[in-house]
Amino acid sequence: MDLSLIMKKYADQIGGQFTQYDSVQSIIIIPVSGGRFQTVLGTIKKNDLYNRELITFNSKVCSSSLSIDFKMLLEQTAFFNYCRFVINQNYLQIEAVASLQNLSEETIKEMLQEVANLADQYEMKLTGSDIH
Repeated sequence: MDLSLIMKKYADQIGGQFTQYDSVQSIIIIPVSGGRFQTVLGTIKKNDLYNRELITFNSKVCSSSLSIDFKMLLEQTAFFNYCRFVINQNYLQIEAVASLQNLSEETIKEMLQEVANLADQYEMKLTGSDIH
């Protein structure tokens, strides 16, 4: 599967932007509501525990702080299709992860859009502004 090709094709389809860093890492800037855009990083990495390649899509929401209602965020993930909240390098992020084995192009597009939409939605909800 050529993830970069799929991401580039999707960016072209939705009026976004695509940048490939290398063979395992790419960025797509996805239009979201209100004329805003959300940056989503796609990374392919090997999961040693299950001996398979995984695709991970991440987007920053905001800086992590103790004032965030983490219980509410965990409860909200029950309503997400692919995503979860994570803290990475002191940032609250939205992340979607799937095995590359048997992953369809349509599912990749759905995952990308959900990551972008949720990151934008919770960024606005938690910070009141468009930071990332």
